[in-house]
Amino acid sequence: MVTRIVDLRSDTVTKPTEAMRAAMASAEVDDDVLGNDPTAFRLEAEMAKTMGKEAALFVPSGTMGNLICVLVHCDVRGSEVILGDNCHIYIYENGGIATIGGVHPRPVKNNNDGTMDIDLIEAAIRDPRGELLYPTTKLICLENTHANSGGRCLSVEYTDRVGELAKRHGLKLHIDGARIFNASVALGVPVNRLVQAADSVSVCLSKGIGAPVGSVIVGSKNFIAKARRLRKTLGGGMRQIGILCAAALVALQENIGRLENDHKKARLLADGLRELKGLRVDTLAGETNIVFIDIEDGMRTGAEKIRKYLEERGILVMEESSSRLRVVLHHQISASDVQYALSCFQQAVKGVENEMGD
Repeated sequence: MVTRIVDLRSDTVTKPTEAMRAAMASAEVDDDVLGNDPTAFRLEAEMAKTMGKEAALFVPSGTMGNLICVLVHCDVRGSEVILGDNCHIYIYENGGIATIGGVHPRPVKNNNDGTMDIDLIEAAIRDPRGELLYPTTKLICLENTHANSGGRCLSVEYTDRVGELAKRHGLKLHIDGARIFNASVALGVPVNRLVQAADSVSVCLSKGIGAPVGSVIVGSKNFIAKARRLRKTLGGGMRQIGILCAAALVALQENIGRLENDHKKARLLADGLRELKGLRVDTLAGETNIVFIDIEDGMRTGAEKIRKYLEERGILVMEESSSRLRVVLHHQISASDVQYALSCFQQAVKGVENEMGD
């Protein structure tokens, strides 16, 4: 019987803290679709100020936030967006920009650090003289931190260069900043400076900073006015959202300062896993809060078997492929939990070795 659960599947699995629950219970609310929810106003004003943009809008999810941002920038069907071939918008958002918005994605290879080569981005921009044949390039998208690259951070210098490229060609820049606060903490750079070059940013509230629901998108006042209409079209107008925004305000106050500790725990876990024969962990894993674990060919076993072994002992991890596992640290994982997880990984590897020897 499992008596201890350590949930490392994602930083989306956190539960609301007591302070969040109290704030939700006492939140002052009104109808946000009618534009009257005071707690939503507070959150949106706070996020706009924090991100250095004119205005902000609460949305139910990061996927909807990214979709809205792309559709506002690409307001003519047949527009094209340049984005990484391993980014969240391209892989994990159900093709929404194409199926709902009629926007054509043009993927550029992501490097291991989550960047795209600047010259490849520029080469992907369509020549306007070919508009009779080609989609029209309108937008470039970046992701910071880059989840599929192990939570790697995009630097200010890189983002500024992409922003300069976008302006030079009359394009817009959107940043999927689902974990932008993790990047800010890891790089030691104010979050508003990290997104200074962006025309829009989506920021997830329910990942590293631990709110139960929602994301916020930020941009100019004109951009957010258009985004508000699209949010309603997509079914994202949710009336008394102040109940959710109240928890997000607590998360902003309490949990951004805890992200560095999440990163330290990720490094501790990554360092311990590197000591285990048969497992391979990138030397840069633990820059933020995501660690990928590759199972070496010589193990003659797969990720599913190890995942199930760990699950039987209360360690929950994500199976990325037949030979890769993912763990994500968050503020509700303790240092003791990390040590317990490491001991279970060690037992899992030994258990596989014993089976191979039989």
